[in-house]
Amino acid sequence: MPTETIQIVLVDDHKLFRSGIAALINSIPGYAIMYEAGNGLELSRKLTPKTKPHIILLDVNMPQMNGVDTANWLKNEYPDVKIIVLSMFEDADKVLAMLKLGVKGYMLKDAEPEEFAQALSKVANNEVYFPPFVTKHLVHNFNHSQEKVKLNSREIEFLKLASTEMTYKEIADKMCVSARTVDGYRDQLFDKLQIKSRVGLVLYAIKSKLIEI
Repeated sequence: MPTETIQIVLVDDHKLFRSGIAALINSIPGYAIMYEAGNGLELSRKLTPKTKPHIILLDVNMPQMNGVDTANWLKNEYPDVKIIVLSMFEDADKVLAMLKLGVKGYMLKDAEPEEFAQALSKVANNEVYFPPFVTKHLVHNFNHSQEKVKLNSREIEFLKLASTEMTYKEIADKMCVSARTVDGYRDQLFDKLQIKSRVGLVLYAIKSKLIEI
């Protein structure tokens, strides 16, 4: 868990919901709401290099500038800001669209407080958080062109470990190699499999039956 306070920006057009989520996040040790916005357009006016948070909690359906458009704008303007999508529904198609834009997590708005804390912790620690229904949907839609890719034994070992909750440092220790070597395995697989995230590695491992869900 990072020692610094993780700054959060909440983007949602429902003031009552924002109020409740802001209170929840401010009650979780190590996290604080930096500011709020009612939609992506308002966020774009408030967000500057000096007012840049660690994580943005982003609603999907908003007026003027919705979640998908906002995520696309953030990808171009502030690619280092992590995004967790918020939604009232299990809208897997929109999650898939936003995943391609680099979002790091997905939360249903009626999730339990413990789940919010878990999602924030994972994303703050450079991991991802997606509910099981999202993973299953992504596996169903996974690119079949990856089936013919051949991996060596060390890549397969890394892939299996990357599909757990272990950090990359823990994976390096487990494989008895340096963190730089593990980064090399990761980047090599990203290139071979034509994917850009750890989520993609997990999906490939599931589809290839290297792990089970």
